[in-house]
Amino acid sequence: MTPEHVHCLIIGSGPAGYTAAIYAARANLKPVLYQGGQPGGQLTITTEVDNFPGYPEGVQGPQMMQDLERQATRFGTQIRYGLVTKVEFNENPGPGSPHRVWVDDEHEITADSVIISTGASAKWLGLPSEMRLNGHGVSACAVCDGFFFKNQDVAIVGAGDTAAEEASYLSNICRKVYMIVRRGEMRASRFMQQRIKAKENIEILWHTETVEILGDDGVTGARVRNTETGQESVLDVTGFFVAIGHTPNTSLFSDYLDLDDHGYILTEKGSTHTNIPGVFACGDAQDNVYRQAVTAAGTGCMAALDAERYLVTLEMQEAMMS
Repeated sequence: MTPEHVHCLIIGSGPAGYTAAIYAARANLKPVLYQGGQPGGQLTITTEVDNFPGYPEGVQGPQMMQDLERQATRFGTQIRYGLVTKVEFNENPGPGSPHRVWVDDEHEITADSVIISTGASAKWLGLPSEMRLNGHGVSACAVCDGFFFKNQDVAIVGAGDTAAEEASYLSNICRKVYMIVRRGEMRASRFMQQRIKAKENIEILWHTETVEILGDDGVTGARVRNTETGQESVLDVTGFFVAIGHTPNTSLFSDYLDLDDHGYILTEKGSTHTNIPGVFACGDAQDNVYRQAVTAAGTGCMAALDAERYLVTLEMQEAMMS
């Protein structure tokens, strides 16, 4: 079967992928977007998004993704269900030498340009109650959702820099922050540890693990256990934040693209260019610092503009050869 050829292929959706699609479609790149295993990305499991520009009253995460999808479709993007399962990126692409991608192990596509927006997945504790209350008081992003717990008592799990930063952020909003640390020490930098220890409303619970998050329609508490004594207690909290890290969804590209030590795609400074010409990365797949919907959308715009400029160069090369 002859492979399908596309001018611009976008792998993944979410704010980055859909924004890339909007800009690529408006530039007449005729983009084809495969939504991946979680159409719409992490925001589809988020309830209210209150910090994305243009929504003065806030917006439900799934609704926002539907809005972006409709906008991308309006300008001509082909949005398809499907999971990219294999890639073969050409290190020296050019006219007649495209990149190759397989969808669901069956459908082969050749692409002049590829935009990767596969995002990152939050690491979770694996508790049934955690999954049940996800988006209803349980969150993996304090910056995104901390505002909803203003002047309330909350808990955060984690011991690294991210957990310390988010605990510090929450302490400026919330009345009380319990920081649950499994061991008797933290991985966070000395500066970050000093910073949170100086906060009067942060209480660090050493040698502590979470047993269960309590609540039916929302969080009403958290049952925790001291790992040294085995004693259990209940924290009276209305918000529960998990800050034990993220895993970028990039393993599919590891044979071709340069990744950092944590698996995030490395891009040229100030751009979305990867080490492979014609392959661009945007959103949380290449951002281990900000991880916000608005910054993901911004890099999606950048990726589409970078792809457009690359394709113009490719067309010029093809014209010179003909």
